[in-house]
Amino acid sequence: MPIQHAVLALLREGPSHGYELKSAFESAVGPQWGALNIGHLYQVLDRLSRDGFVDSSRLAQEVKPDRVVYRMTDAGQRELGEWMTSASPRTAGFRDDLFLKVVAATRTGDRDTVSEVLAAQRAHLLRELRNLETLRRDRDRETVVRLLLAAAARHVTADLTFLEDVEAELLA
Repeated sequence: MPIQHAVLALLREGPSHGYELKSAFESAVGPQWGALNIGHLYQVLDRLSRDGFVDSSRLAQEVKPDRVVYRMTDAGQRELGEWMTSASPRTAGFRDDLFLKVVAATRTGDRDTVSEVLAAQRAHLLRELRNLETLRRDRDRETVVRLLLAAAARHVTADLTFLEDVEAELLA
């Protein structure tokens, strides 16, 4: 999933170097997203620089190597504004690994295989939902992070509803 716009949003707050951006990103999105690979972040920053959305300068340090500080350009500001005001369609469409497993299970012609696929997925989703609810109860988390966790919980709930639909159609 591209993160270039999230990086631009962080740079809107002011110039930063790579590790500051990494820390700010991880703090902003919370534990559900996972750690940001610093190498990937620098690739994103190089791309943003190439596209004219950020520029950089070197800040000399006495003991350590020079630090590269990134700033958003006017073009980056426009790009961020356009991205924020446009709709966000699903990036993968409706391609879904679980759906493909259901297709494969039904092609076996064995109801027990379908039941096993659904049971394994349900157990996984229920564990994930419990984990999300535990994370959401932490009131020390930023509001936006709690909202991200709520959205993730709703997606898991929708997947559980899909499993019910599959059972009703294929196993009833």
